[in-house]
Amino acid sequence: MIPWLAGRPAFPPVDRALAEPNGLLAAGGELSPPWLLEAYRHGIFPWFSEGEPILWWSPDPRLVLAPEGIRITRSLRKRLRRREFEVRLDTAFSHVLAACAAPREAGAGTWITGTMQSAYREMHELGYAHSVECWQKGELVGGLYGMAVGRVFFGESMFARVTDASKVALAHLACLLEQRGFALIDCQMTTAHLLSMGAQEIPRARFARGLATWTQEGDRPGRWDSDAAAALNWD
Repeated sequence: MIPWLAGRPAFPPVDRALAEPNGLLAAGGELSPPWLLEAYRHGIFPWFSEGEPILWWSPDPRLVLAPEGIRITRSLRKRLRRREFEVRLDTAFSHVLAACAAPREAGAGTWITGTMQSAYREMHELGYAHSVECWQKGELVGGLYGMAVGRVFFGESMFARVTDASKVALAHLACLLEQRGFALIDCQMTTAHLLSMGAQEIPRARFARGLATWTQEGDRPGRWDSDAAAALNWD
């Protein structure tokens, strides 16, 4: 059994999460800014389908990526040097959100529900949720979004309509975060794609200990300036 949350934003310790399904911690609560900020500061994120109650997760192990540890292949670096994409920050957050929410195959559902999208749009307006966008010929062709709390970026989802567009977005994100002194990118769930980019699994307990410090340091909500992405040197 998992606890039902109500009232003020408060979560059980993450070590009480279920082993199967991996990381399920609690249900209920809200997707309001106080609830979301409290969740992310403790390594907890919402993940549920339309029609379900809000479900909160903290899987073990946790997939993370150190900004300075991103693995950029020779072919990807060539693409970055050629600047095949115009990379912008926070100029089309709602469009990135909608693209990430779109089913990846016919008949498939999405966990980025309408309620979830409304919640993250509000976090964007408050300066906590951000998008990294890849554009070609005036069209949005890839990107990612997530939450920046203290010195941790909590990645939520990415999409690509053109080869390597999401990889380019992630490379720019990692480089920008390294410049700004971020400690970690939380990738949440393990995927082959993220492992190939340098992400690593770490124990949940170690992740939680780090968050206790990192999420309290250098909190600076606000819109990100696209000029920072344009100024990156890939030579």
